Amino acid sequence: MTALPIPFSDEQKQYLEGYFSALRQQGGIPWLSQNSTGKFTAEAPAASLDQAHVYGTPISELSKEERIKYEQNGLDVWETMVANADADCFPSAPDAFRYKFHGLFHVAPAQDSFMLRCRIAGGRIASSQLRGLAEIAADWGGGYADCTTRANIQIREIPPRHTIDTLIKLDELGLTARGSGADNIRNITATPTTGFDPVELLDVMPYARALNHYILNHRELYGLPRKFNISFDSGGIISVCADTNDIGFYACRVDEGQEVEPGVYFRVHLCGITGHKQFASDSGLLIKPQQSIAVAAAMVRVFIEHGDRTNRKKARLKYLIDDWGIEKYLSRVQEKLSFELIRLPAEACESRSPTRQHGHIGVHPQKQEGLNYIGMVIPAARLLPEQLHGIAQLAERYGTGELRLTVWQNILLPHIADRDVAAVKAGIQQLGFDCAANAVRSGLIACTGNAGCKYAASNTKAHSQELGDYLSEKFALDQPINIHLTGCPHSCAQHYIGDIGLLGTKVKRGDTSVEGYHVVFGGGVDERQAIAHEVFKSVAFDDLKPLLEHVISVYLERRRDTESFGSFTRRHSAKELKSLFTNNAIAV
Repeated sequence: MTALPIPFSDEQKQYLEGYFSALRQQGGIPWLSQNSTGKFTAEAPAASLDQAHVYGTPISELSKEERIKYEQNGLDVWETMVANADADCFPSAPDAFRYKFHGLFHVAPAQDSFMLRCRIAGGRIASSQLRGLAEIAADWGGGYADCTTRANIQIREIPPRHTIDTLIKLDELGLTARGSGADNIRNITATPTTGFDPVELLDVMPYARALNHYILNHRELYGLPRKFNISFDSGGIISVCADTNDIGFYACRVDEGQEVEPGVYFRVHLCGITGHKQFASDSGLLIKPQQSIAVAAAMVRVFIEHGDRTNRKKARLKYLIDDWGIEKYLSRVQEKLSFELIRLPAEACESRSPTRQHGHIGVHPQKQEGLNYIGMVIPAARLLPEQLHGIAQLAERYGTGELRLTVWQNILLPHIADRDVAAVKAGIQQLGFDCAANAVRSGLIACTGNAGCKYAASNTKAHSQELGDYLSEKFALDQPINIHLTGCPHSCAQHYIGDIGLLGTKVKRGDTSVEGYHVVFGGGVDERQAIAHEVFKSVAFDDLKPLLEHVISVYLERRRDTESFGSFTRRHSAKELKSLFTNNAIAV
C-alpha cells in the first residue's frame, strides 16, 4: 500500500519559501546549466578573480590574508587536512588560516591544539546533537565545551590527529563548522525564544535556518573581505542583540493607513560593529519576511565585490558604507534583486516591544498553553560532557528534545509542561546549574580569555566566576547588572554593551605585570542602546573586586528610586562617573 505524502509544516513552508525566493532573485540555480542534449550539467560559477586582480584590487596590494586566499581557497584544503591528521602535525601558517574555513582554529601558544567552532543556526540544537558534541569533547577534546556570544558551541584542545574525526562526526550529527571562522558569515543568530515567545510578531527561526543553508550551499559566499554577522529579531521579550550585527532583521508591524499593506515585515538595520563603537542603524528599508534571504545575499555579494581587501582594519561593511554612503550601497543591492526595495520611515511602524534584561533566565510561560521554557545560568559558559548529556536527557524526558542557545551564553529548555517544571528545575540543580535569575550571575559574559586565546591579556572566565561570587555575596540587588569581560580589543564578549564592561590588559606592579582591566560603564542594547564610557584604566584584578563593590554601593545610595545601574550610569558622563565613584562628591 502506497504511503500518503506528509504535508509540509508551516515552519517548513516558510523555510523553503525563503530559500527558493533567494534562488529566484539570482536567476535560478547558478551552477546548473543545460547542454546541447538538454540535460543538466554541473558547472562552477565563473571565477571572479583574474591573474592581476581580486575583485578589482591588484594582487600586489592585497593584505596577507587575501593573498593566502588567492593562492588557495580555504574550502580546498581537505586533502592537506587529512594528511596532517594522519601525521598528527599542525598546518603551515597559511593553511592554519585556511583551516578556519572549516571551523578549526590552531590556538597556540595558549593551547597547542585546535578549537572547533560549530554552526548552529538560530541557536536551535537537538538533544541528540548535544550528546554528540559531548562525545567529541570527551573523546577528542579537552573534556569541556563552551557556549559563545553567537548562540554557538566551541570545543577546545583537539589534537591534529582528531581534526578529521571531529569534522566527520559533526557532519554525521547534522551539524557543520563550515565557514564559522576567517572571512566568512558567522553563525546566524535568532531570538532564542522565537516560536514560543508570547508577544513576538513573527517566528524568525525558519528564516535564520534558510539563510544558513543558503550560505552553506553557495561557494561564492565564502571568503569575504572580513567576517560578517547577521541576526533575526522576532520582536519578542528577549533580545538577540541584533543591533550589534552587520545586518539585523527586525520584525515589525505596519498598521493600516501607511503606504504598504498592513502586516508583519522586517526593518533592516546595517553596520553594527560594537568593537568599533557603532550599533547597526535603520537603513529605511521595509521588506517582506520571505524576501530576507534574497536581500541578505544581495547585501553580502555587494560587500564581497567592493569591500576593502587591502586593510584588515577597514574591511568591514561599516567602512564600505562610510565611504559610499547608504544610498549608493542600497542602489548596488537593488541591482541584484528582481523586486523593488521599499522605503518606509521607522515612525510608520509600531514601536518594538521592550525587552526584558535577564528575561531568558528562570521559568517563563510560552504562548502555547500549559508549556514553559526554562533558562539556566551556565557559569563561565562552560559545560562538561556529563552536563551536556544531562541537559539532553532533561530535554528528551520532559520536552521535545529541542534546546536553544542564547547570545548571553546560556541555554533554554523549551516546551516543558506545567506539571514537569519542578522536576526539571531539580534536574538542572543536580547538574550544577541554577535557573533562578541572579542580578549579577545571570548577566556575566566572558570570552575565552588567556587560558585558551593568544590575544587575551587576562583569564576572563576564571575572573568572571570570582567576580560573580564576590558581588553576589555583597549585594542582594533588585535590578539586573550585565558584566562583560573580554580579554583583548577584539571584544568577543562585547564589553562596550555591558552595564559594566571589562577589557583585559596587563598592569605594571613594580618590575612585574599582573592581569587587570580597563573599566567601562553604561553600555546597553535595544531600547537601552549605548556604548559604554571608559572610566578607569589599568585596574589590577585584585583591586577590581573592591572597586566594583564601591561602585555598586554608590549606585545604590545615589540612584533614583529603583533606577537600574545602566540608566544610572548612562545619565552621567565618563568624567562625572569617575568623580562620583572615586570620591562620591558629585550631586545627582
